[in-house]
Amino acid sequence: MLGLMQSQPLMISSLIEFAERHHGDAEIVSRRVEGDIHRYTYKDSARRARQVAKALDGLKLGFSDRVATLAWNGYRHFELYYGVSGSGRVLHTINPRLHPDQIAWIANHAEDQVLCFDLSFLPLVQAVHGRCPTIKHYIAMCDADKLPQDSGIPNLISYESWIGAQSSDYKWPSFDENTASSMCYTSGTTGNPKAALYSHRSSTLHAYAAALPDVMCLSARDAVLPVVPMFHVNAWGIPYSAALTGAKLVFPGPALDGKSVYELIEAEKVTYAAGVPTVWQMLLGHLKPAGLKFSTLRRTVIGGSACPPAMIQAFNDDYGVEVLHAWGMTEMSPLGTLCTLKNKHDALPAEEKMKIRLKQGRAIYGVDMKIVSEDGKELPWDGKTFGDLYVKGPWIVREYFKGEGGDPLIDGWFPTGDVATIDADGYMQITDRSKDVIKSGGEWISSIDVENIAVAHPAVAMAACIGIAHPKWDERPVLVVVKKPNTEVTREELIKFYEGKTAKWQIPDDVVFVDAIPLGATGKILKTRLREMLKDYKLPTL
Repeated sequence: MLGLMQSQPLMISSLIEFAERHHGDAEIVSRRVEGDIHRYTYKDSARRARQVAKALDGLKLGFSDRVATLAWNGYRHFELYYGVSGSGRVLHTINPRLHPDQIAWIANHAEDQVLCFDLSFLPLVQAVHGRCPTIKHYIAMCDADKLPQDSGIPNLISYESWIGAQSSDYKWPSFDENTASSMCYTSGTTGNPKAALYSHRSSTLHAYAAALPDVMCLSARDAVLPVVPMFHVNAWGIPYSAALTGAKLVFPGPALDGKSVYELIEAEKVTYAAGVPTVWQMLLGHLKPAGLKFSTLRRTVIGGSACPPAMIQAFNDDYGVEVLHAWGMTEMSPLGTLCTLKNKHDALPAEEKMKIRLKQGRAIYGVDMKIVSEDGKELPWDGKTFGDLYVKGPWIVREYFKGEGGDPLIDGWFPTGDVATIDADGYMQITDRSKDVIKSGGEWISSIDVENIAVAHPAVAMAACIGIAHPKWDERPVLVVVKKPNTEVTREELIKFYEGKTAKWQIPDDVVFVDAIPLGATGKILKTRLREMLKDYKLPTL
């Protein structure tokens, strides 16, 4: 016997339709590439998204053809999220921080037909356009009078001219909810990047789950600032979840320095923000010397890489902002876990609550996870035993676009490449990437734990820990540090700083001071590059 409910596919277009109908006057505010502030509403964005869809029809794009973007977080990018996917095409957000060679490879592999880009990325487009034969149309995301005259890009048109020629009289098509909606390539730190291909069903389910109270807890009462880029796993799904809930959206555009982000938070009364630790480090660095406080910001979700305990404590203790520690991957759309406390934790002392908040959190509905040993056996959830983290769920990849890399699943589970523990309450904690964990004398040392202690030192701006070959212990940890401006700290002082905070055998053998630590396109530390930098380094002999 089947249920007698209406059968309606889960479509991304339904999110913007809902926002237009039920939250039409809610604001979307953007700092533009031009430097000014743009304001309009969900009703305006829905109308213009339909114009995007008609404009794509005018280009004779086929069903599931790819439309690429090289763009900051802003209202035009938001319109493309819905106009492209809603019309049955596939939105391909490209990370502009990648090397031109990688961008050209990605665009060709995706077989992009259209490229929409912010003018700040014109030099990048000029560098790759001659190498991307599938791209037939280039659209600069600007007003007609801002279109560069001598761009070198054939038949370049302005976004406003492109959609302005279309009416908004457009009916969103209905099709199989499993149809591809958008794609995002992994960072490709080893070999060529691979693409996760999301569906309308997976993205809509992810939007529902992200908005839940124990996840991002988004509502129409919130003003949300997604600092996490819209080219990085769909800004963690926030452009979808915000439309689903009617939250005010505040887009930062290209200005991601601490001062600009703070001023936008205050001016737009932002209650909720999302970003990676490197961005929040800049924000905190702006606040403290100036003696500034937040007037409305109450919550921030931090993901992308492990959030240092010192950052969580600074937000909580100094500024009254609750940090929601999150974890996920491009292959997971991306949310997998988020750390919120349970009812039984309310009576715990503050320091015990903090120990829980430092973990990456509990699986959200739609994600199942387990940890396994090297021989594939599932390990206990005791908070101590660590193993390789596997996940599965309706918004987790089953394979990569074009079958790159073969079948990634193991007995239906996706191996994340992370090493983690899970406690009896289901709280997961990443101890390391499987390739970054340090093996010393038969014992494992978490590079993340070593780094977290280092960044708690007042003179340390950034730290990374890698394993260096040792004749007796196999590997020993070495700390690489960038000092804060106008501060001094010695190797001996930093090593002494570890005493009483971790086991003696986990204390780094040495500290190397550098001007900068290499970061990837999404702000993560590139330990492969760091190892290359230190390939001639020799551990000190005691």
